[in-house]
Amino acid sequence: MIRFAAPSDLPQVLEIYDAILTQEESGGPVYTNWRRGKYPTADTAWSALKAGTLYVGESGSALWGVVNLNGIQLPEYALIPWTLSANEDQVGVIHTLCIHPGQSGRGYARQMVAFCEEEARRLGKNVMRLDTWEHNLPANRLYPSLGYHFAGAAEFFFQGVIREILNCYEKAL
Repeated sequence: MIRFAAPSDLPQVLEIYDAILTQEESGGPVYTNWRRGKYPTADTAWSALKAGTLYVGESGSALWGVVNLNGIQLPEYALIPWTLSANEDQVGVIHTLCIHPGQSGRGYARQMVAFCEEEARRLGKNVMRLDTWEHNLPANRLYPSLGYHFAGAAEFFFQGVIREILNCYEKAL
């Protein structure tokens, strides 16, 4: 089940962020290019929760994933040659879609993206956009398999902390 996050979910959301960072720091596959203490943080989750844009996937009482779904396009999105035109208020944006590493390979990312698309449609959006680190191989394979079009790549100065090349994708809803 995927639902709005509640304040009581924040400890498990932070556990998901921590599990991903710990896996990457311990020599596991590196998919995010995130920095512990910089992004994502408790403030990242809390801000999305307060904005009403934080969603969690759960099975029983355990969270398997988290995503921030809103319409905020990062400034660098202006550098991307998007092919789908839409007014600002018609664009949904997927941010920080995370699946707990212990739950990967179960189709949860696909489920989360499908939920985001349906929720964006419900909110009147007709285009979905997202970005992912150029070396995030699973995400760069997943999004095209779900009908997303590669729109371009650009250097982002993410959160004012991380300089990285992000691949940007879009899909008509």
